[in-house]
Amino acid sequence: MANRSRQTFIKRQKERARQEKQRIKGEKRVQRNTDRIKLDVTGEDPDLLGMVPGPQKLAWELMDVLTDADRMAIEEEQEAAKKEAEKKAEKKAAGG
Repeated sequence: MANRSRQTFIKRQKERARQEKQRIKGEKRVQRNTDRIKLDVTGEDPDLLGMVPGPQKLAWELMDVLTDADRMAIEEEQEAAKKEAEKKAEKKAAGG
């Protein structure tokens, strides 16, 4: 008879552990659904927060590995290319 009561006790413990695990899973499920609803209300994706549309900084600008002289040379090249493009546009507009 002692064996039977021990088995019953073990079964009862297992059942309580299973019920507790199910309760915890249910709470987590409710929390996830609540978080998802909050995300839909704000209308913003957390992965996209802080991103700005349009051209992004170049890799060398983000890494900050160039010297000031290198940066000046690159900026001068960009300005020269921009001026050249403006001249071409003016010639085209003037009658080409």
